[in-house]
Amino acid sequence: MTLQLAEIFYSVQGEGTWTGTPAVFVRLAGCNLACSFCDTDYALKFVASVDEVVARVRAEGGDCPMVIVTGGEPLAQSATAALIDALRADGRRVHIESNGTIDVALPDGVWLTVSPKERLHPAMAARANEAKLIVDGNVPHAWAASFPPATPVFLQPEGNKPANVALAIEAAKRDPARYRLSLQTHKFIGVR
Repeated sequence: MTLQLAEIFYSVQGEGTWTGTPAVFVRLAGCNLACSFCDTDYALKFVASVDEVVARVRAEGGDCPMVIVTGGEPLAQSATAALIDALRADGRRVHIESNGTIDVALPDGVWLTVSPKERLHPAMAARANEAKLIVDGNVPHAWAASFPPATPVFLQPEGNKPANVALAIEAAKRDPARYRLSLQTHKFIGVR
């Protein structure tokens, strides 16, 4: 089984619940959406087998337990399930960052971050461990209603732009039981 990839690198998580945690990022190529504000280069750079990806994760991050499989849309590739299983068999804690459009059953213990854009599958909203809503000129309150009340909902200002930050802060202050602010801290500190 092979995967189409954009990059694999070792850094720290810059967003959401796990901000500041060292992680190996496996960015899969391709996406099933075309969002105008996307800041991610998920173009196809190379192809690798599942075993080659696991070996590269070891080479990049050593014993780092956390691996974030992201994209584009990582659940759009059929081999992603095999990659998740192989990473877990290698002793890794797997996190998936998805747009939530594709209903995929994930094993218990796999952390799922859902960041809806154009549409959202209800099963993925129900399964999400956290939601990340992009604030770009407005706060997408309608998406928040798609997630169970106990799911943490992070408001992430697009591009860390001051106007978007202000909107996100005001929304979080108005509804502190529902929203948290998530800045892209990796961009502030100059890492990927």
